[in-house]
Order: sequence, then C-alpha cells, then structure tokens
Amino acid sequence: MKKRLLLTRRLPDEIHRRAARDYDAVLNPEDKLYSTEELVALSAKFDAFLICLTDKLPRSAIERLDPRLKVISTFSVGYEHVDALAARAHGIPVGNAPNGVTIATAEIAMLLMLGATRRAPEGERMIAAREWTGWTPMQLLGRRLDGKRLGIFGYGKIGQAVARRARAFDMEIHYHSRSRRPASEEQGAIYHPTLEGLLAHSDVLSINAPSSPETRHIIDARRLSLLPKGAVVINTARGDLVADGDLIDALKSGQVGYAGLDVFEGEPKHHPGYLELDNVFLLPHMGTSAIEARIEMGNEALDNIDACFAGRKLPHGVN
Repeated sequence: MKKRLLLTRRLPDEIHRRAARDYDAVLNPEDKLYSTEELVALSAKFDAFLICLTDKLPRSAIERLDPRLKVISTFSVGYEHVDALAARAHGIPVGNAPNGVTIATAEIAMLLMLGATRRAPEGERMIAAREWTGWTPMQLLGRRLDGKRLGIFGYGKIGQAVARRARAFDMEIHYHSRSRRPASEEQGAIYHPTLEGLLAHSDVLSINAPSSPETRHIIDARRLSLLPKGAVVINTARGDLVADGDLIDALKSGQVGYAGLDVFEGEPKHHPGYLELDNVFLLPHMGTSAIEARIEMGNEALDNIDACFAGRKLPHGVN
C-alpha cells in the first residue's frame, strides 16, 4: 500500500505527477492555506507532509503531531517555519530543498542590484505615470557596477552564486560568513571575520544569510551607519534580518542610497514606510520564481520523503 502524502500548496505539474505516481498523494490545486491546527489534525491521516514556508509548525504543534506522521519535507531552503529540533526529539526527520533555489535567487539579487544602482524603478514609474518628457543629460543618473565593492553577508551557495555573477560586472567581491571558505570557493573574494568589517567595504551589500534568532534585525541603524554613505542594500534572504524602520531612516537621510528588497518581515505585510520612498526597488518574494527552480525544489523535497520510506538518511536533512 502506498504511503499517504499531503502537499500543502499547489506545486508544478511535474511534481504533482511524481507525487501521484509514488504516493497516495493529496494535492492542493486550489492552493488554499492550511492553518497550524489543520496540519496537526491531518497528521493522523498522513505518513508524510511536503510543506512550504507558509506552513507554520512550531514546537507546540510538533509536540501534538500524530505518531503516524514519519517525515516532513519543506519546499524551501529555509526551515525557520518548522521547529526541526522539536521534530528530532519526536523522531521526525525534517528535510529541505537547498539547491534548486540557488541560481534563481542569485539572478534576482543581480536584478535588484542593477535596478537599484541604475534607478530602474523610478524610470518605470515615470513611464507608467506618463511623466517622461524626453531625454535629458542629467535625468535619473545612477551608478555603474564595475569597480564597486560588493559585500556579501552569508557566503553559502547563494552568496557564492551572486559573487560569480557579480564578477562578470567587474565588481570587487568581499564577504563575511561564520567561517572562512576554502580558496576554491572564495575565488579571490576578500574575507572579513566580522560583519562590521565587511560593511565598511561594501558599496553594495547583498544579504544572503539565513534567518535565525541571532540574525534577526542584525542589519540595524548602527550597522547601516558603517556602510559607505550612499551604499546600496539588497535583501533576497529573509525580511527579519533587516530592522525596517532603521533602513527607512537611512534611505531618507541618504546614508543608504538605494535598497532592493525581495523579502519582508511578516510578509505579505511590509512596512508602509517603503511605499513613501522613491529610492527603493520592491519585489514580492520572487527569488525562486523560475519554473526550473520550482521543479528542482519539488524534486529535492520528494527525494527526502523517498529516502525516509526507503530507510535511508535524508539527502537534504536538517535535523
């Protein structure tokens, strides 16, 4: 008899077909959101959950999951929405999808970087409002990327992918992560043992670190003040790494010249102050919104579930 699998969100057709082939799969073609309480109740009817970052499974929920549920796999690289340590204590392996997100997210980081430094959002708004009266020599002057120092906070797979793309624009790469990477991964990037040291050398700051209690609001007023005046801040990681009010103040004062943001704390809500500014480029969490990425993510999430029921270690286990 096939194991019962719940897919909590609508996913690409290729992933639906694989899930239906290998499992007694319950899909979600209407893409309705499940509440935490609904997931707890459904755990008595399913052997596996394939969840998304919108599905919240804190410790209080994990402790009430039915023993029937044997594995949780998330359609994301981040797993802060599920208490993996509590799941481990209850014998439930948790897996993520760490590779499919890399290229697509790095591309969005470059889109935000280019759009911010060349003031593309302002130009688009000018056209849409029919306010453009013609070319002038000093209109919407931005900055080139070549020769600029790109500071990457978080030099994992995505951070390194951003670095590879930025090198094509002749940027100088600097980074900070919890430990120094081997030379084969650095590829000439300059390591800074502290975040503060990185910020002082970042004409453009790309945030690519994971969300955790330690990184919440780590980009605050004090650290923003360490950036070169007029620096550009790009965030494709998680919204809660940035103290929104502090970034908005820095954008108003000119300490930060432009911000390109794909993620927000408490999304889909976002700080209303951003909408009052011209010097922001805002996207609705599109980092992995490429069909190739979503298919690869779905396959990685299913690989974890396959491994669990085959008695193997999860290839992308996080606990």
